[in-house]
Parts: sequence; structure tokens; C-alpha cells
Amino acid sequence: MENLSEVQIVDTKSSNFIRPYSVKFVQNGKARVWDCIKVHNSVLIVIYNISRKVLVLVKQFRPAVYINSIPEQDRVGTIDVTKYPPSLGVTLEFCAGIVDKKKTLAEIAREEVLEECGYDVPLENMQEIQTFRGGVGSAGDRQTLFYVEVTDDMKLTSGGGVDEEIIEVVEMSLDEARQYQVQNDVPSPGGFLFALYWFLSRKVDK
Repeated sequence: MENLSEVQIVDTKSSNFIRPYSVKFVQNGKARVWDCIKVHNSVLIVIYNISRKVLVLVKQFRPAVYINSIPEQDRVGTIDVTKYPPSLGVTLEFCAGIVDKKKTLAEIAREEVLEECGYDVPLENMQEIQTFRGGVGSAGDRQTLFYVEVTDDMKLTSGGGVDEEIIEVVEMSLDEARQYQVQNDVPSPGGFLFALYWFLSRKVDK
């Protein structure tokens, strides 16, 4: 995951995942323009292994996190990965995936759990919790949170994603989760923290 080299920032020519656009509007009598990005909606799944009472998480290298951990003056040309190690871009997250198939959200969530974490979960076990907005300043996409309990018997593969994904499956005890959420600088997205707070307050500490 952290074998990184030849890192450069280049212009985006085309993408299957994002599309920039601008919105023109008049607000309170004043003409305005707002730049936005079209992205896929997504699902986010809190996975709790009840066999051993651990959360199942994924660790990934996120290029955007990596670049935004580097001072702007050092983002020109090829990035010095000895000065700025790949670990700066590694995040800890819950299993997640984009909504890009003609399937229900629960079906997509179930597929992501199998592909990323290796657990084969019955569809009826996927509990839909809540849908909220991500990237409200630029994207406004919908992310739907699911919760599922798994057992060691449901583990079919080691996970790790499909195609070119590089994902490491990790486990976190409840005590570790409580400590993780109170760090000053958390290497995880906001949706992760919301989901973690939800899990600890609704499923553990209620």
C-alpha cells in the first residue's frame, strides 16, 4: 500500500467519477456563480463482528488526503516521497462504495462488504440507518449508512477489494474505537466519525 513513487499533480482530462460544473443563480437580488462537482452517491457500512466483538474497518491510501498533507510549495513537479511518506495519505474508514449499479442500496452495500472485507452477509441482515449529504460545499451527494453484524463463520475471503483496489482489512476493539474518536487529528472522513459515534451510542453504550 505504501510503495509509492512518481507522484505528480496533473490536469484532469476526463473522469468516470467526477464532473465539474457551475450553477448560476440570483440570491437576494444578487447574481452568483457556484462551482460544483458531480459525483456518485454512495453507501457506508458499519461492520461489527459479534464473534470477537470488534469493528471491521478498511485502510486505504487516498491521493487527495496525501496531497493535502503536503505544503503547496512542495506540490510542484514530482513529489519527494522520502520527505512526504505515503503514510500521510493512508486513512482508516468503514467499508463503503459508490452507487453505480442498477441494484438496491442494500444489495450494493452487501456486495461491498464481501468485496472489501470478505464477509458473505444475508441481504436481510443489512440494516439501513440514515442518509445524509456529503461535500455540501461542492458535491451535495447522498451517502446512506448501513449497519450489519457478522460472525467469523461468514468470512469467505480475505477481502481487499476488486480490480485495482488496494485495501487492507483491519479490526478495532471497542476500547480502541473509543480512543480513536477523541483524537485531535483523525485520519478518517467525517462520515466515519458520525458512523462511529452512532455505533458506540446506539449499539454499545445505550
